[in-house]
Amino acid sequence: MNMDKNIKEKNEDLSEEEVKFKKVFANLPEKIRNEDIIVVIDKKPYTWNAVFLEVNNRTNLGKDMLKRLRAIKII
Repeated sequence: MNMDKNIKEKNEDLSEEEVKFKKVFANLPEKIRNEDIIVVIDKKPYTWNAVFLEVNNRTNLGKDMLKRLRAIKII
């Protein structure tokens, strides 16, 4: 019971974009996560895994990535 409460509280802290991104990410094959570039920022390409790390750590770069992914309708 307590574990479910912790998970629910953690999910409430996530933005809608984070939740959508993580759902899409969870359903991707490992090869796509490692190899496919999904966003380029300041001429730097980022794979799904790189974006996941930034989003998961809630960095400013991660927030920018989420905005761009929303703009191009990936999330």
